[in-house]
Parts: sequence; structure tokens; C-alpha cells
Amino acid sequence: MRMSGDPANPAASDTPAPSAPHARPGDAERVRSILAAAHSMTVVADGVRTEVRHLDGADVLGRLHLHPADPAAGYPLDGRSPLDDGRPAIRLEFTDVAPTPVRDRVRARVTVLGRLLTPYADGADGASTCVEFGRAVLETDEGRSYIGLRELDEASPDPLAPYEAGMLTHLLDEHTELVTLLLRLVHPLPTAGVVRALPLAMDRYGITLRLEERGAHRDVRLPFPSPLDDVEQSGAQIQALLSTARRLSHRNSLPA
Repeated sequence: MRMSGDPANPAASDTPAPSAPHARPGDAERVRSILAAAHSMTVVADGVRTEVRHLDGADVLGRLHLHPADPAAGYPLDGRSPLDDGRPAIRLEFTDVAPTPVRDRVRARVTVLGRLLTPYADGADGASTCVEFGRAVLETDEGRSYIGLRELDEASPDPLAPYEAGMLTHLLDEHTELVTLLLRLVHPLPTAGVVRALPLAMDRYGITLRLEERGAHRDVRLPFPSPLDDVEQSGAQIQALLSTARRLSHRNSLPA
């Protein structure tokens, strides 16, 4: 899916940085990030369903050429395939799964809808496919949203997207004590009912922790002092959060 616009040490305060409207990725940015980090996808082309795995190292965005849709084309707003006009429909399905063993590991689902302009190629031989782009559908716990080609074209993948899984699993496996330390930044403070805290997500705007109770859970975002422009900036921003947490008087003994 080749599109234009692909992307080629502030001091911490003694209180957690407040959440701001820009402290999380927008829908189009999130879709681009999910596509960039995908390990697998399901392709439904001309009625044939194919599971495509082992995408590591292969750019999913390089498999398709996207073309604007005919304004008269019928693309239902319920996420279904476009209305039949004689041209084969194509549907690409992606599932964003948390890399850590949290409850309800599915973080989002993305569906890309369109019509084939050339026969579908799986990309194994370097071939690509031309597609009339209908819309992208993003489904999360917060609801469903629809992204058009212009929005998708103008958005860039999060610079941490290809590295997020490795960073979160390293944090959990090698530095569990730092997850406990980050709990000092959570407001309101975790209660005794929280039995486990795990890193759920990381993007250019911050880290999200999932606080699990016996019968429920809640997600808490800890924004970085400023958004990242490059993965190389992640170390300094994470250290800024940890430095703020160390200065807080609250001591948390919750298991991580």
C-alpha cells in the first residue's frame, strides 16, 4: 500500500504530566501504525479468503497501490464489502494484539476496503496490486471510526510502531520493577483491588498501563513530556517519566 508522506530532554516536573488532547495518536495515525507493525493479515479478494503470515521485514504498505475511489462507488459505512458493481472486492483485515499477557489482548481491528483494479498478488514475487481504495475502518473499545484516503495518506506511522512489541516485552521481562515505579504516576492512585499492572502499549505520545482487578481492568496513559519524532528519543523520554516517579513520595507495593 504505497502512499505519499511515509517517514523515512525536557526536564521532568514533580507531578505527572497532564493528559492533553494531543497525548494520543489520531485514528489515521493509529491505522498507519497498525499496518506498519503487522505480522499477519487476512485478505479476502474476489471471494477467496487467504491468511498471510510472516510479514516481518516485509512492508505491508508496499503490497498495494491505492487509487481514489469513484465518488459514485458504494462503500457501506458499516464495514462491509463495497456494493457489487462487477469489479472484484478486496478486504484486508488486521488485528492489533498486545505483546504482553494482559487480559483482552486485542487492542484494535483494522479493515481496509476497496475494489481490485488488477488481479491480487500476494507479494511473494515482488508483484503489487492496484486497488481502488474505499475506506479504512478502525474498531477499538472506544467504538468504530472511518478513515478516508486523504487522511490515511497524510498520516505517518508512529516511529515506535515497529519496535513497540520488543520494547514492551523487554520492559516486562527485564525491568518489572520499573512498571511498579511508573504506578506512582497514576491518578487516581491504584487501589488495593489491583492485582496486576502490565504495560499495554507505547507510542510516540506515551506509555499505557493496564491495571487489572479480579473482575475488571482499566487503562491509564502516562504521557511523555513531549511527543517523540524518532525511536532514538524514547530512552530519554522514558527516563524522564521514571525520574518524576522517583521524586514522588507515594510508595506503591502493588505487584507488577
